[in-house]
Amino acid sequence: MKIFKKLFKYYLLIIAIFFVGRVGLFIWQYNRFAPYEPNAYLTFLYGLKIDTIVASILLVIPLLVLTFTPTNLAKVADKFLQIYFLIIGAILIYIEIATFPFFAEYDVRPNFKFVEYLAYPKEVFNLIITDYKLPLLIAFILITIFGYIFIKSTKNSFIDILRTNITKRAIWFLPLGLVLFIGIRSSLGHRPANLSDVMFSSNRVINEISKNSIYAVGYAIYSNRSFSKKVAKKYGKMNIKEALKRVSKRLLISNNDLNSTSPLSRLEKTHFKSDKKRNLVIFLQESLGYQFVSKKITPKLLELKKEGLWFNKLYSNGTRSVRGIAGTTAGFLAVPGKGVVKRNKSQSDFFTFANLLKPLGYHNMFIYGGEARFDNMRSWFLGNGFSEIIEQKDYKNPNFVATWGVSDEDLVIKANKRFNALYKQNKPFAALMFSSSNHKPFEIPSGKIKEIKKGFCVENAVKFADYSIGKFFELAKKSPYYNNTVFVVVSDHNIRVYGKDVVPVNMFHIVGLIISNNLNPKEYNKLASQPDILATALDLLGKDYKYPILGKSIFSNKKANLNLMQFNENYALRVGEKVAVLVPNKKAQTYIYSNSHLVKTKHNIELEKDALAFVTVLNYLYDKQKYK
Repeated sequence: MKIFKKLFKYYLLIIAIFFVGRVGLFIWQYNRFAPYEPNAYLTFLYGLKIDTIVASILLVIPLLVLTFTPTNLAKVADKFLQIYFLIIGAILIYIEIATFPFFAEYDVRPNFKFVEYLAYPKEVFNLIITDYKLPLLIAFILITIFGYIFIKSTKNSFIDILRTNITKRAIWFLPLGLVLFIGIRSSLGHRPANLSDVMFSSNRVINEISKNSIYAVGYAIYSNRSFSKKVAKKYGKMNIKEALKRVSKRLLISNNDLNSTSPLSRLEKTHFKSDKKRNLVIFLQESLGYQFVSKKITPKLLELKKEGLWFNKLYSNGTRSVRGIAGTTAGFLAVPGKGVVKRNKSQSDFFTFANLLKPLGYHNMFIYGGEARFDNMRSWFLGNGFSEIIEQKDYKNPNFVATWGVSDEDLVIKANKRFNALYKQNKPFAALMFSSSNHKPFEIPSGKIKEIKKGFCVENAVKFADYSIGKFFELAKKSPYYNNTVFVVVSDHNIRVYGKDVVPVNMFHIVGLIISNNLNPKEYNKLASQPDILATALDLLGKDYKYPILGKSIFSNKKANLNLMQFNENYALRVGEKVAVLVPNKKAQTYIYSNSHLVKTKHNIELEKDALAFVTVLNYLYDKQKYK
């Protein structure tokens, strides 16, 4: 019991340091969120959750020392713990104080930038001495005071516990270890808590206050070490200037400045000039592979096909939802490692259609039937131009709730209602709707469709997704916003990508459809990517835009006939029917895509170099934060 009391005492100390820092930020930034966030005080409750994660992690080592140190090493262990908590306390105080000038500079809590600049110690030291004398002085004074009081009050404070028989102490390891495990996980759901759990508001500032600085910094270090530095080692080296030139040439991008902060950004002229601010709605479909398209499974989609632009050869850029989200909202391709939605350096100032349209007065939304914290979506969307998120908790009395959230039918009803409300307010809007019904265990409401098979199965789930698409357009066509809106229905990826090929290209084939009243129905029979879909949709809005999208409108006479696909750690660059494949730590290989399979052929050196160029550029754009 003494061990528990001692650890709880230090838990409270750690939480108190975080609490004081959060109170300071709350008071300082109060005027920026008070008029817009009536539940702002919840920041302390949500913040406590992430603070508890950090505190629990920091208490693991003391628990091990207190329960397993032999009694003859009691004095050594006592001194170690005193020094340990002294250092931890000093670091936490420093980080909390450093948060204020960092927030003033970047308008966020410390993130990757906080550690990135440590590679330049001389410049950082001079910057601190020049511009941050006061925060540095305050930190020094407070850490000194803390250290003095701590050392005076904790001398031999662990001795009594450490001199207790080791057997009596060791029995506390499992129950207290379980408590710390629960604290570290801080979630009874499918996955541990993360930064998305504190993103409870549509106001970015209050969400930043809810975060924990040392947690954010720690995650930044982990993320960077895990992914960014291994690309050249895995796939090969290429000079970034050569890589950028190759990618620009392959994508037929011109008038871009390779030396700028956004080297692939360029002005794209619209082919549908309009004085109106047209709305944009992208309905992202979970796992809707092209193989399901048939009268039996997707009758509604085939009816809508006659009304719009249908993509016969659209291929996803990856196999996970985060890849599809990045492709359709940011026009980005699959970066090596984790997707940009989940990674630290792309949580703000990363190009999306929302960032593009927000300065033009658009209201940008992410509408989902599940929990937006999944895959870090809430954090990514709110940090990159989306001002409103609708998720499972926002549905009152939904018709059907499955494992992954409310049904797609509930989603489309909610979305249509919200769009009508915005139309009445005369607000142009852009939205990403994300379906979830077509996901294992494929739970759907009964009585909505004629089942393909009995029970929950993928075919029934796809048919229900198709039913919901039809329902959405049925509602939209009765609404006044319909004629001034560009609608996109596109898949994030296929249901399950598998096959014997090093990259099973056929399983990347997905559904794509654009419906707009300034568009004549047609089928597009050349290769297309998710970034091409986004560029085409923006073209139909009727304005000239400057952006870095890694694709082109199909109405451009300079659109490349290519796809870049990622399968696990393998990459395939397809140009026409030729495919260059990169496998980590192996030599690149060229294939011909024939009869839905890859057939090895002689090396196409330039195509293989271009594949490496894409991987190099994607990593560069993310790592150096140059996709904006």
